[in-house]
Amino acid sequence: MLPVILVTGKNGQLGWELEQIVHAYAQQFRFHFTTRAELDLTQPDQVQSALDTIQPDYILNCAAYTAVDKAEQEQEAALKTNAHSVGEMAAWCERNGKQLISISTDYVFDGKGTAPYTVQHPTDPLNYYGYSKWLGEQLIKENHPKGIVVRTSWVYSTHGNNFVRTMLRLMKERNELNVVADQIGSPTYAADLAQALIQLVQGLQAGKKAQPVYHYSNSGVISWFDFATAIRDMAGLTCQVNPIPSSAYPTPAKRPGYSVMDCSDLVSDFGIQLKPWQKSLGTCIQQLQQTHV
Repeated sequence: MLPVILVTGKNGQLGWELEQIVHAYAQQFRFHFTTRAELDLTQPDQVQSALDTIQPDYILNCAAYTAVDKAEQEQEAALKTNAHSVGEMAAWCERNGKQLISISTDYVFDGKGTAPYTVQHPTDPLNYYGYSKWLGEQLIKENHPKGIVVRTSWVYSTHGNNFVRTMLRLMKERNELNVVADQIGSPTYAADLAQALIQLVQGLQAGKKAQPVYHYSNSGVISWFDFATAIRDMAGLTCQVNPIPSSAYPTPAKRPGYSVMDCSDLVSDFGIQLKPWQKSLGTCIQQLQQTHV
């Protein structure tokens, strides 16, 4: 029997990208993708019984409540999905001797850093979304000591709602855009993260030992303004992009000023290579243009 990998969040950016590549690993694993209908993370008390039915060997938890601004009001919904249900998954894995790998975020940090955050750097989320993801990390630590957290940042894809697709749409509709220039980070192409997660599971299956927390993003450091101008230029658009400070674009949830993470542990422990953000962005835009999105 091949090991079963359960992927939650089939319709999200990362879950969707994983589904595009699993055929290449059909000789090694069986994959089971769930939507909310089969595994509803807003109902933590139902998670373990759903897992009893599916019986996965590995869980790649890609599902999340990701509405950062809405989370300031919808705190209970964010907590159920990002924390309490994750804790239930962790407890189930511990009880059954299985492995949880859960996706977390750069938002667990306070955003005041000046050098890339290591996995040991103290966490201090500055908004409720970040707090809910941080609590999920703590519940994994408590309930499933072998559980693995993979933090990522600025995720985009050819699928779903994300900065790249939003910028492309707005740049076709408008002559001018204002984009925040004082928030710094590293974009992550979800297709690259999907590939990295499969490599991580392959490594675990081969007996490699893992740390409890890893960071993953594409390589390179930019601002949202830099990102927007690169999207424009690669797509061959002419919209004028103006840099503005965060203070000129207030949002219900505070955003971190600095989100760059040190991803070297995942590289050294599992041989996972980080692609430059420019190369991955180019791939994504090329695919979007081919599909006329």
